[in-house]
Amino acid sequence: MIIDGRALAKEVLARTKARAQILQRRPNVLVYVASDETPATRSYLKIKAKSAEEAGCDFEETKSLTFSPRADAIIVQLPLPRGLNTAEVLNSIPIHQDADVLSNAVRAKFERGDVDALLPPVVAAIQKIFALGNIETKHKWAVIIGDGWLVGKPVATWLKLQGANVEVVTSKTKDLSGELRTADIVVSGAGSPHLIKPDMLKNGVVLIDAGTSESGGTLAGDADPTCADKCSIFTPVPGGVGPLAVACLFENVVTLAERKI
Repeated sequence: MIIDGRALAKEVLARTKARAQILQRRPNVLVYVASDETPATRSYLKIKAKSAEEAGCDFEETKSLTFSPRADAIIVQLPLPRGLNTAEVLNSIPIHQDADVLSNAVRAKFERGDVDALLPPVVAAIQKIFALGNIETKHKWAVIIGDGWLVGKPVATWLKLQGANVEVVTSKTKDLSGELRTADIVVSGAGSPHLIKPDMLKNGVVLIDAGTSESGGTLAGDADPTCADKCSIFTPVPGGVGPLAVACLFENVVTLAERKI
């Protein structure tokens, strides 16, 4: 099964919009954008603005770190430029406005498995993909490539909470092939084009490619596209986890608005 993340995202956004329309007002999202944005940043912001509209949310950009208490959710567009302390900025987001689950306080609720904890958007996207494919995680062997704050760390935490046996490796791991070859589930957020080859995987593996980078002027994932032939579930780049994670972000926004209103 090759996952069509764009189609799934449209379904999530439609359901989210239906929830937003029940509220007394449109949910409001405030997006902090550093002053020296890049073409890639502008592209990501256009995608988020379009998704916000499809989710029935207002979308407002700001270059001020003085966040508005009126906003239902605050999103910090990453990466931040040099000179800004990323952890400090993320931890300044009030708990009740952190839709991305990036501050330490909100992340801690998720890591504890609190009943009311929001899922980080990438985790929520993977949860939906696993539900679609009826993927059982308990006692499965899962290998996570990368230990970043956006993908590796939260996905490893979630899979452990689901009862999987989890190992975190990096693109610098000496015997990456050996680590991957026995895995039932592979989730990669390394940002290394075509790092994963078919001969590194066992037949029937679930491969979630959440790594995005540029190769030859085009977007590329961590997995060579030919890996799909060996997988029971495969997420392509582009068009896989990315759009679905953005939809899940706005699902979180509406959840925060519902709690506030």
